[in-house]
Parts: sequence; structure tokens; C-alpha cells
Amino acid sequence: MNKKAIIVWIALMTGTGITSWAQCAMCRATLENNLSNGNVAIAAGINVGILYLFLAPYTAVALIAYFWYRTSKNNARQELTKRSASR
Repeated sequence: MNKKAIIVWIALMTGTGITSWAQCAMCRATLENNLSNGNVAIAAGINVGILYLFLAPYTAVALIAYFWYRTSKNNARQELTKRSASR
């Protein structure tokens, strides 16, 4: 795939997100009920799920930043070699 197709694909994927409604009150009530009964496994499972959902956007931003840095570094190196070759 060329760069243009990748950019279009990313734009389509980010622009067609489905809105979901979180049920925080229901989750909290379930967790409090299970914790008061001594069942910690459900709370741990929900915490792992939260961390999983937290990780995806930060990984995407980190990858974009890395590729941007690498590209700018390569462009600067090429510009430096062009300048030194023209002298």
C-alpha cells in the first residue's frame, strides 16, 4: 500500500467510530457489591480491562511520534549530506 492509501484508511477508521454509552453507575454498584462480599476477582478483571483500553490510544500516539521523529531525523541527515556535497 502506498502512503496515500494508508492515510485514507486511517482517516476512515478514526472517523467512523461508534459511540458507546458507559454504565459507570452499574459497574460501580457491581464492584462494590462484589467487594463487600469478598470477591476481588471481578474488580481485578475490570481494572485489567480499563488498563487495556487505556493502552491502545497511548500506543498509537507513541508510534506516530516515533515515526515522525525518525522521518524528521532522516530528512535532516539527507539535507546535511546535500549541503556538504554541494560545497
